[in-house]
Amino acid sequence: MRRRVLQATIAAVTVAVVLLGIPLAFYGAQLVRDTELRELGDRAAALGRQVESRLATDRPLDDDLLEVYVGGDGNLAASVSVVTADGARFQAGEPVEGRAYPRVVRTDSGAVVLLSISWWDVFWRSARAVGLVVAASTVAFAAGISMALWQARRLAAPLVYLAASAEQLGSGQVRPRLEPSGVEEIDLVAAELARSADRLAGRLAAERQFAADASHQLRTPLTALTMRLEEISLATEKEEVREEARISLEQVERLVTVVDDLLARSRRAQGGTTEAVHLRDVVDQQREEWTPSFTSANRRLVVEVPAGMAVLATPGALAQALATLIENSLVHGAGTTTVRARPSGPSGAVVIEVGDEGPGVDDELAPRIFEREVTSGKGTGLGLGLARDLVAADGGRLELAQRRPPVFAIFLAGVPKTLDPELVLPRGTLVSARKGRLRRSRA
Repeated sequence: MRRRVLQATIAAVTVAVVLLGIPLAFYGAQLVRDTELRELGDRAAALGRQVESRLATDRPLDDDLLEVYVGGDGNLAASVSVVTADGARFQAGEPVEGRAYPRVVRTDSGAVVLLSISWWDVFWRSARAVGLVVAASTVAFAAGISMALWQARRLAAPLVYLAASAEQLGSGQVRPRLEPSGVEEIDLVAAELARSADRLAGRLAAERQFAADASHQLRTPLTALTMRLEEISLATEKEEVREEARISLEQVERLVTVVDDLLARSRRAQGGTTEAVHLRDVVDQQREEWTPSFTSANRRLVVEVPAGMAVLATPGALAQALATLIENSLVHGAGTTTVRARPSGPSGAVVIEVGDEGPGVDDELAPRIFEREVTSGKGTGLGLGLARDLVAADGGRLELAQRRPPVFAIFLAGVPKTLDPELVLPRGTLVSARKGRLRRSRA
């Protein structure tokens, strides 16, 4: 958007300068030339009248009379020459060398008056006029570019904020209210987006509440059914009845698991928000929590995250994912564990890498390392799978970037530099994920 506004404005200014500046420079130079030649003709005519007046009254001619018409006071210097009918010659001014513009006037008494100015003097005065036009065109071009930059920023900034709001709306969260931009069309879109966000938030809230209520209401009868089936299994002596009761209990337990999963998802959905998060704050929190554990294991935890880097993520989910990777490195890795962040690609994405100096991941385990219940035997096999789901819920991805030495990478959408996280999106409360984490083992 900004580039297109700049290109369009600069193109318009360029066309205007070319179409107006070139003809103006040409006609300006021509006007200066015509003015100088007209002024030269007027001086020649005035001198001719003076000469004729003196000859008619028998007054003598002298060089002082001619000096008045030589030039000065802004007029170009001229070479003046008068030849009377009896051959007397009078001269004033420096002779013109090279090309010249002569003006000849013949009086009634037969005297010849000649005034000449240098062609180069007229040329340089015309060139000065052209230079003034070029300077004015340059100033106009610079002013046009300055106006284009200002207008581009004025139009692009509200669109960037609008994109941030759409990003948050896409994640299912209510966006913050933005100040009016002053551009009617953009404000109309922002207002409609706000109304859509409110409606969508209401529907999502109702669906989540329904899922939570339904899950909660189902738990009580399912628990009672489980107890009743257990009583039947214990009370009867028939093997067929016990087998049927056992199968029914398994089905009920599966249904209880589904209900618990729905309830957990509903609670996570109600508590999570995709926001502009200062990455350094999240990483520093994890460093404070994990440094004592690394110190006890005679290992180091190093953080290399630039200050001011922001990403679009759920604070609690991002903290949970980082905690899982750091704990995974502590339990299964070796040497120094490094958490670093850097830009990734031209789209403004950010990659967070967690690596150590350990032996890495077995080739057999690597392709399935994020699958649930896949483990080397030292953990439950749920940690990395859960971390991947949390990152994916924020529109990112978690990958095993390098097997040996091991490096896990979290890719998230970055916040544009033109977007102020403090202004557009609220900073989320950092949630500690130290307790209740599930570990995922590496080879």
